[in-house]
Amino acid sequence: MPGDDVSQSEELTIGGYCSHCRKYHYLKAGKARQACMDLMASLRVHQRIDFKVPPHQGNPQCGTDYLFGEARGKMFGALVGVDEHGREQTFYAYCGLYNGLWSVADWVEPVFDPVAFINVTLEGEQEVKRLTREINRLPIQSDQRKELVQVRRRLSRQLMQEIHGLYRVTNFRGGSGLLTEIFSGEKGPPTGTGDCCAPKLLQHAALNNILPMGIAEFYWGKENASRSRQHGFFYPSCATKCEPILGFFLCGLENDVP
Repeated sequence: MPGDDVSQSEELTIGGYCSHCRKYHYLKAGKARQACMDLMASLRVHQRIDFKVPPHQGNPQCGTDYLFGEARGKMFGALVGVDEHGREQTFYAYCGLYNGLWSVADWVEPVFDPVAFINVTLEGEQEVKRLTREINRLPIQSDQRKELVQVRRRLSRQLMQEIHGLYRVTNFRGGSGLLTEIFSGEKGPPTGTGDCCAPKLLQHAALNNILPMGIAEFYWGKENASRSRQHGFFYPSCATKCEPILGFFLCGLENDVP
């Protein structure tokens, strides 16, 4: 069984360069690997992510059949840490939205406020869609079409800036900043940056005085379109969205390489 292959996750480490302290910080899988194995077992048995809720109270949107259809699978993760009283704590996260849900009981919240996100995006996305419909009705070479394409591009750029403004992150040194301020890539953060499992888990830990001892992520469901993610296998955090911000998230844990 994929998840039972020790070699694929034993040495998994997440990390990234922190431009604020100019060091590379990292965190190994540790006990989080077994926590992920336990989570896999629960998903396999209950076939839903709200498995701590009695079946008759479960949300139909939380069924794992969603992950094996057209939507394909999703990354899940676990963080094991120690709270300020020395008690071991385990937290779980899923990447992005789950079947339209930003929040599900017993899973960590997104880095941003979901209500604020909806308020910011609802009107803007509706206008982008309206412009797209109007653009598609116009002749390809018409001046009016070209003008509307530029209007849509400006609106989309403004909307992305507003969305990124909702992502204020905190690290273990007590520092905080917006994604656009901490992203260490040459270009700005791509869509979906901050929505993966590791950023969610680390933000939750930092805000709740949890000292992380390990973190791990695995893929559950139908393989992704590029076939780079297979059901039940562990994977490191993504290079394009997570690596450029994880250095800041991990800053203060003193797991660093000069």
